[in-house]
Amino acid sequence: MKEYATLSLETHLFFGRIMKEHSLFLLAGFPAKETEFIRRADQFRKEFEEGLRRAVKLADGIVSKPVLNSGEIVTEFTRKAECQTKNLTGIPIDGKITEAEERLCAGNCGMVNREIACQVRRLNQQMLRSLDGLISFKEEILSEVTRCRLYTTNYPLLIEHILREAKLYRQMILELEQQGRITSPDLRNLEIFWNQIMMEHAQFIRGLLDPTECELMETAGGFAEDYCRLLEEAREQDRKVMDALTARTLQTTRQYQQFKSAGTKGITGCGIRSIILPLLADHVLREANHYLRILDQAQKGME
Repeated sequence: MKEYATLSLETHLFFGRIMKEHSLFLLAGFPAKETEFIRRADQFRKEFEEGLRRAVKLADGIVSKPVLNSGEIVTEFTRKAECQTKNLTGIPIDGKITEAEERLCAGNCGMVNREIACQVRRLNQQMLRSLDGLISFKEEILSEVTRCRLYTTNYPLLIEHILREAKLYRQMILELEQQGRITSPDLRNLEIFWNQIMMEHAQFIRGLLDPTECELMETAGGFAEDYCRLLEEAREQDRKVMDALTARTLQTTRQYQQFKSAGTKGITGCGIRSIILPLLADHVLREANHYLRILDQAQKGME
């Protein structure tokens, strides 16, 4: 019961916010004529915002210190990025959730009782229903875009990208509901998934920077190439000899995290020319922080 509640809440604190922001990015990317797509995207934004709000209320004193300290839930830039994005797009963002997340305290799981576990179960069911709807919505958007029947400022690859993340989130919550825990994926498959995510982040960043930002575009392109190589090697690597590749992936991701952190600071400080929403910059930084925690844990397990 303790593991079930803790892992569920930690998963929602990270992925629930990610899904809320995916919905916002989709919403912001539709032209004004697409009123039905706008309405549906906004509905999913509201659903995941409410789910995240509930997760935060339950998480205090339960979630682990490594997760709270990782920067995957909020960063030093999140509040400012949300405020700027709200002002730039006119899309509502509840900043009180972020403030509550900043105040979260870690616990030893001793506080988990049957009532809390029941509340977590209800939250998991709510999030699964919202995820089923959001996954179908993303698939519909991708189909319409690739058939040239819908315009959006979001790349088709970005829609595929956020669809994969939603499916991973759904798989994790289903495992928690069916088994009470999350099956640890083997390191090879874990790195394949997240190296692809990191590679695509670099490709998106490069494509959303102003053409005058030559140095940043070159750096982003370099990271895209680095992760492409790591991805290819992970696919070819024997699962039993992943140690050296994981160490290289960890080193690359630490450097990439620093690049993303500097980029988020530059975008929220209006020091970088781009069409990157401030919250998108913070969003990809949090995903790098999440991956770093996973890689750190994996490496410690090898020692």
